[in-house]
Amino acid sequence: MDFVDSDRSRSYGGASAAVKPDPARSSPLAARPGADSRPSVISAKIVVGGGFGAGKTTFVGTVSEIAPLTTEAVLTDASTSVDDLAATPDKSTTTVAMDFGRLSLDAELILYLFGTPGQHRFWFMWDDLVRGAIGAVVLVDTRRLADCFAAVDFFEDRGLPYVVGVNCFDGVLSHSVEDVREALAIGSAVPIVPCDARERESTKNALIALVEHAMRKSVATPA
Repeated sequence: MDFVDSDRSRSYGGASAAVKPDPARSSPLAARPGADSRPSVISAKIVVGGGFGAGKTTFVGTVSEIAPLTTEAVLTDASTSVDDLAATPDKSTTTVAMDFGRLSLDAELILYLFGTPGQHRFWFMWDDLVRGAIGAVVLVDTRRLADCFAAVDFFEDRGLPYVVGVNCFDGVLSHSVEDVREALAIGSAVPIVPCDARERESTKNALIALVEHAMRKSVATPA
């Protein structure tokens, strides 16, 4: 798991080292008058996954500080037999490649967000999208909980740290966190975070929870 120093093109194996680079490794120029004393900027890749219509595109677009890149295509009658719109009847588009956004958590840590396509016919892209990521947010729609099982299995099989974001459609948490944990059959070490994909602070808190979880796992994993 690498956090990349975008100013120096250097990777830090430990999460704590990534957030606070070792001052002893800094260039001597940093101490000279007139030298560039700006802090090193660490960038990290985050994947936002989940089932079809779980809110991944909305999540990325809501929290991104730049205009998000989306690859939305209009749903047509040809997909009605495979794309279940019963819970989301107003959904008219779907992601066919990825969503992309950026969020600066502070002056030294920038997150690059990659939203995955939800339909199984686009899952061949997932291995490429997760390459180099420090962790993932699995968005869950409790009305269609089974749709996220495959995403949970995918990240667990690859040993990628993840948190579960329970998307509160209509601003309502329909089931308790522990009920969701039991239904997903995931351990207590995996954070479950209620969030509203339409609210920036809510989505930001889910990302912070993921970064903290990834840091804890990195510190606990032997080098």
